[in-house]
Amino acid sequence: MKKFVYTIFLMAIIILSNSCTERIEPVTPRDWDNTTYLFTTEDEPQSLTYYKPYSGFIGDPMPFFDPVSKKFIVSYLLEYRPNLAGTYHPIWAVCTEDAVHYESLGEIIPCGGITAQDAALGTGSVIWSEEQQLYYFFYTGNKYLPSASENAEAVQYATSPDFKTWTKNELFVLRGNDYGYSQKDFRDPEIFRTDDGVYHMIVATKVGSKGTLAEFTSPDLQAWTSAGAFMNMMYADRFYECPNVFKMGDWWYLVYSEKHAAIRKVQYFKGKTLDALKACTANDAGIWPDDHEGFLDSRGLYAGKTASNGTDRYLWGWCPTRSGKDNTKTDNGAGEPDWAGSLVAHKLIQHADGSLTLGPAPLMAERYNLAHDVKVMRQQGTVAQVGEEWTLSGDANILLNRLERHNHLHMVVTTATAEDKFAISLCRGTKMTSDADSSVYYSLVVNPEGATTRKINFEQEGEGGKGFIADIDSYMFRTPTDNVYEIDIFTDNSVMVMYINDVLCYTNRVYCSAKNCWSINSYGTASISVRDLRVSYY
Repeated sequence: MKKFVYTIFLMAIIILSNSCTERIEPVTPRDWDNTTYLFTTEDEPQSLTYYKPYSGFIGDPMPFFDPVSKKFIVSYLLEYRPNLAGTYHPIWAVCTEDAVHYESLGEIIPCGGITAQDAALGTGSVIWSEEQQLYYFFYTGNKYLPSASENAEAVQYATSPDFKTWTKNELFVLRGNDYGYSQKDFRDPEIFRTDDGVYHMIVATKVGSKGTLAEFTSPDLQAWTSAGAFMNMMYADRFYECPNVFKMGDWWYLVYSEKHAAIRKVQYFKGKTLDALKACTANDAGIWPDDHEGFLDSRGLYAGKTASNGTDRYLWGWCPTRSGKDNTKTDNGAGEPDWAGSLVAHKLIQHADGSLTLGPAPLMAERYNLAHDVKVMRQQGTVAQVGEEWTLSGDANILLNRLERHNHLHMVVTTATAEDKFAISLCRGTKMTSDADSSVYYSLVVNPEGATTRKINFEQEGEGGKGFIADIDSYMFRTPTDNVYEIDIFTDNSVMVMYINDVLCYTNRVYCSAKNCWSINSYGTASISVRDLRVSYY
């Protein structure tokens, strides 16, 4: 008996020792506060601001403002790695009141069986029927290994009285080839209602090889009639995924995600009327809504869709992971990024001409409510400081102390001329053996593209750096006439979002930025001043 008790005790000690392995500091503990060494850091398994569940990843958010609970409910396709063969992407959901704090609602719609039309689930949308007191969830059913006579994709729906218990309508299947559309590509149903009470469904599909958004109408969400093409997609190789149609103020909008591998970004069109919106791509004309082709973010955000509580309208999309946690891997070898990642929300900003940009949710800054001391750990080049303002001239930088895991960086940068180049670098530090820079670090370069335009270039700098990283730069934005850039950067583990002057939104993923130093840099003949520098965290 004593031997048995001793054995159990020994096993318990071994188990406890193993369970604490990751928390034991090395023999020489890391000095986080007084060093600038570049440390390898890992993301937390769950992210709460740019939401990622503990297990799995976020794909294709489907936001909806619930008029019953007065909350936003953001449904999404849950990506496991690996997924089950054939049956994958069940629909899960979170709810939020402010696009900053989230509560998980768990799984709401499961995948069908391996032989069902909805063996795997795809993107859709939710609408509340006040008359029927029912939620309708229209989604894409993906057939596993469809035969030549079967539909690879079709539209299906489920209903719920409480957004908890859902019942699939097994008799309803809307097939594209019944209306002259593609048997393979017929997905992402978007439901909206016009002032006349008619329900409209927009489906991303093709006629032959030409992409189109098909339109259907219904008086009751159950019987649907084809209304022809809502909008033809421009050019033979374009495909608008995850369409989202809404009215905001005096304008109608279509937000969509361009599937083309060379673009892979969220874009929009606008029109004073619904008919004017539909005409934006007539004859491949491309009536763009602004001076940068309607781009709303970088390739660091995809599958963006919106919802409004009547006061604020937010856009939710996903920020992809990177293969091998390599910051330079902007695609998986096929021209596309990893599918799925973290949930990122932005607030839509509507300008006087109807154009849109993205900004942070109003309560975002309040989320990061702990002040973080800012210390200059090292400076290189010509740097002058007067009070709390720094001036950097030529090739210069100030290396600042380590960030936390969830950070808000705020600063105001003023350039001497419209073409001065500057950057904020993340994941920066020094080598363990010297005060020299680590071999590589990652910079958000505010790059002049001439006297009147700029864009953000993502660059891997350092002696081992690749320089410019393709396919993850921002859209063009106008250089401010006063050369003043108010910059806010929010991070949650490896996800980061940069906003400038209500005109630029830039989302990316930068591994190892947490718990490492960062810097502000000037280049060439530039002269910049930096003031109102604040860092906070939670």
